[in-house]
Amino acid sequence: MARRDVEFSAEDVTLRGWFYLAEGASGPAPVVVLAHGFSAVKEMYLDKYGESFAAAGLNALVFDNRNFGASDGEPRQEIDPVAQVRDYRHAITYASSLDEVDRSRVGVWGSSYSGGHVLVVAAIDKRVKAVVAQVPLVSGYENIRSLVRSDFIGGFREQFDADREARGRGEAPATVPVVDKDPMAPSALPTPDSYQWFTETHEQRAPSWRNEVTLRTVEMLSEYEPISYIHRISPTPLLMLVARQDVLTPTELAIGAFQQAREPKKLVVLPGGHFDAYVDGYDHSMPPARDWFLEHLGG
Repeated sequence: MARRDVEFSAEDVTLRGWFYLAEGASGPAPVVVLAHGFSAVKEMYLDKYGESFAAAGLNALVFDNRNFGASDGEPRQEIDPVAQVRDYRHAITYASSLDEVDRSRVGVWGSSYSGGHVLVVAAIDKRVKAVVAQVPLVSGYENIRSLVRSDFIGGFREQFDADREARGRGEAPATVPVVDKDPMAPSALPTPDSYQWFTETHEQRAPSWRNEVTLRTVEMLSEYEPISYIHRISPTPLLMLVARQDVLTPTELAIGAFQQAREPKKLVVLPGGHFDAYVDGYDHSMPPARDWFLEHLGG
């Protein structure tokens, strides 16, 4: 498997990742651009996706989001979804500059939070010729309402406002854990399967992952609405992979968003929960994504 470390400019920061060379390609080949979801780093199974796309004759560019992993950016551990969407576009620009890449055949893949990002990217950047959104976040507002008890939400608002004032005084950003063993304790992703997947994957594969995001990250999540772009993706082909028992980015929210998308589109329902797509359910999540890109980008 031919993989090389790469870095590229996102104008104000340097982003870093891996480029997987399409196997068997005799000339420029299509490329799939991939980044991870909420706080995750590329070592959290994106190497498996890059390898599988490359084995199918597709180049793959995997990169860490700004402020995370090997990529630069401050403040560390802060997720600005608008900046991450913009960085996908910087990654497309970089990938398109490579000799190995056919710049007329670019696909984007995202999962969970970045599954929402690729919906926005495909809607606004028509260099994208195919898109796969795996277990995507489609509405930050509705997602938070599904995860956070309604009597807790007012307290979050007060914390957001206090953090904004403290940052205005030059103080360090407030932070919260990404996950906690106690689903009732304060955390950004308060589900038991989130705690299990992040802690196990951190120990087994990704020592650089940190169980921390800025409080503003949660505020920006609550404001982010990829669903408002979904009707604009057409005529770019959209594949949405939705997990049947997804409690983190709820199944019914994703299917409802899919119904608002226009043709050409395809929905595949994966077995299991949100995180099964990466591990036990990988053999269900990878083949339809690979085949979608081969169908619409060629190989």
